[in-house]
Amino acid sequence: MTDTERNQLSGKALEAYDRMLEQVQGRLRTMQDTTLETLEGEIDNAIEAEQELREMTKDEISLLGTYLQRDLEHLMHFVDETGEGLAEWLQLDMSLLEQRLTERLLSVADQTLVDTLALRQKLESHEAGQYIAGEVATAGMFQCLNCEHMLCLTSTSHLEPCEACGSQYYKRVTSRWPRKES
Repeated sequence: MTDTERNQLSGKALEAYDRMLEQVQGRLRTMQDTTLETLEGEIDNAIEAEQELREMTKDEISLLGTYLQRDLEHLMHFVDETGEGLAEWLQLDMSLLEQRLTERLLSVADQTLVDTLALRQKLESHEAGQYIAGEVATAGMFQCLNCEHMLCLTSTSHLEPCEACGSQYYKRVTSRWPRKES
């Protein structure tokens, strides 16, 4: 199947994928031990059941089966490597959905209000000795609170987000004026 055909799966593709997933999950719940072989067999059964409905072409259903196998194998490897379950695996997707929703909501909001609320939140959560990207700071060394990457300001400047991890938060590790030794 070409890239163009792959991108033009029929409108029933999502429903068919979900039906296939439900069928495979239902069957795997009844089994005590799930291996890649049993997973492949159950996916083949789901493909056959979907072909009997004749809502999609054989190639489309086969492609959905490939997608389903990829996703379920990824889940099995995740569970095997981390000992975590489906909820934790899906949490990765949930955080992406939350980020997209936030971006969409902010795109239609009054930008002045958004900026004012962001500033208020920064001021309220600001701890003494903590610096936030965008703030003005005098020369010195700053350490990212997330990844410990060092940032050197040679003159009074705006703090930029961490170039290593994108974090917004720093602490000062040197002061502008050298301390006098006693």
